[in-house]
Amino acid sequence: MALTGYSWLLLSATFLNVGAEISITLEPAQPTEGDNVTLVVHGLSGELLAYNWYAGPTLSVSYLVASYIVSTGDETPGPAHTGQEAVRPDGSLDIQGVLPRHSGTYILQTYNRQFQTEVGYGHMQVYEILAQPTVLANSTALVERRDTLRLMCGSPSTTAEVRWFFNGGALPIALRLGLSPDGRVLARHGIRREEAGAYQCEVWNAVSASRSEPINLTVYFGPERVAILQDSTTRTGCTIKVDFNTSLTLWCVSRSCPEPEYVWAFNGQALKNGQDRINISSMTAAQEGTYTCIAKNTKTLLSGSASVVVKLSAAAVAMMIVPVPTKPMEGQDVTLTVQGYPKDLLVYAWYRGPASEPNRLLSQLPSGTWIAGPAHTGREVGFPNCSLLVQKLNLTDTGRYTLKTVTLQGKTETLEVELQVARECVGKGKACPFLDKGSQKEPLLPPSGWGT
Repeated sequence: MALTGYSWLLLSATFLNVGAEISITLEPAQPTEGDNVTLVVHGLSGELLAYNWYAGPTLSVSYLVASYIVSTGDETPGPAHTGQEAVRPDGSLDIQGVLPRHSGTYILQTYNRQFQTEVGYGHMQVYEILAQPTVLANSTALVERRDTLRLMCGSPSTTAEVRWFFNGGALPIALRLGLSPDGRVLARHGIRREEAGAYQCEVWNAVSASRSEPINLTVYFGPERVAILQDSTTRTGCTIKVDFNTSLTLWCVSRSCPEPEYVWAFNGQALKNGQDRINISSMTAAQEGTYTCIAKNTKTLLSGSASVVVKLSAAAVAMMIVPVPTKPMEGQDVTLTVQGYPKDLLVYAWYRGPASEPNRLLSQLPSGTWIAGPAHTGREVGFPNCSLLVQKLNLTDTGRYTLKTVTLQGKTETLEVELQVARECVGKGKACPFLDKGSQKEPLLPPSGWGT
């Protein structure tokens, strides 16, 4: 028989006429527990003397509910009488407030004046009104591919059918394979992340159903696909080029439940960060290197990582020339230190004054060697980082110095710096003060007798 669920459960009864003439119907046709039911007899023939009703599979005295004498209306309860049964004059049997225990086979036996007997058989099933079931779980938080899910549908009814729901819909096929024969236990070995969600069970019979409250299952997994993003673009395994003195934010993302803990490392050294992103506010050569994000899941005890290389953009650094020392005196050496020189440098040249060939002090070739120019005095030395050393300064070294660079891409850049050489004051071992004269500065001569 096909069964369908309704808001509450009612149970039907069916009687089979085994006698030649007698048939029995049920009123109401689908009784539920608590109903008053009449087993109505049809097809009685002749003048009858008595009726016997049995609640059991045979005409055994132990199953006798009641005997009824037609002529007197006397009814005698039998061993199976529960106090709820009464026989009508027409042979029908009333049962008040039926319970599931009243379910079973009923037999009517009749006697006529010839003491001939006829019997009719029937079966009544009284279905209970089902209470709401409860889903019991071994755990509501499991680790993917490691843990086993075990759910049990708890219900007072032992006769009701059970069906399961996942996120309000039908149970996936993979999960259905884990159902016990009676459908009351759902087991899933090596739980998967797609099986996380809300589970419910429903108990049902012929005409009603009752569904449990949902129980929510969390499945921990990951971290997987750890990646580093820059402006929503995946940069994992790439080299990121950043302009000098600009900012850069790197984001670490992964597929993980729960959200992982993040640890950042720079050139193999852990950083005190603890966030899913790292920010470089002002890019310099000191920030060049390998940035690694490590994602750790405290539930699965798994981890994953991703790395990127961050470099300054070629020829993007704003060059600066800084004399070291900043206030050199005659007789000292000074280095015109170049900061932010192009990383893709091809050649460079230094000039004493404007950038013209007669003023060239020296040039450095791609091979790394440098060549003296027309203005070279023998005291100038070039370095691979474009810096220029001028040894044993004299007052004539004061003035403009020009650096010209050429990159591999053919980009040319020119930068100038003014060098001021101070005269050491006699007897003091320090630079003499300067006196403004128009737009020029000239060293003051020491007073007569100073230092004597």
